Amino acid sequence: MKKSIRIVGLLALLALVIMQFIRPDKNESDYATAVAFFEKETQPNEEVKSILRNNCYDCHSNHTKYPWYAEIAPVSYWLSDHIDEGKEHFDVSGWEQYSNKKKDHKLEELVEEVEEEEMPLSSYTWLHGNINDQEKEILINWVNTLRTQYTTE
Repeated sequence: MKKSIRIVGLLALLALVIMQFIRPDKNESDYATAVAFFEKETQPNEEVKSILRNNCYDCHSNHTKYPWYAEIAPVSYWLSDHIDEGKEHFDVSGWEQYSNKKKDHKLEELVEEVEEEEMPLSSYTWLHGNINDQEKEILINWVNTLRTQYTTE
């Protein structure tokens, strides 16, 4: 029994070491390029830009600011998965490809997720801080105003 536990432990350690050399791709395009079309079209004020930059863009654009621990597997894989999933649901870097109907729907989902406190994820807010009630209100009001440009066209 002891021998099998030791073998499993050594195999797990070996797998962990190998994982350090096989890294997921980084999501690091230029910030201005990653969000340029979205910000040009939606024209957020500086306050909203700050909220988006501090709470959304890391997982919902092609520009992620990686913390130091993102270099350590398996955390690097976990973060990569979060980013991929985040961009699958709402991707400001892909905003240009969305139809107006889809843009409106994505913005509607953004409001729902923020109101229900599903976004930002608690695993993100542990280290990055949470969006406060005032910021939520500012973001939701901006999004609701913005949605009118997609529902009236």
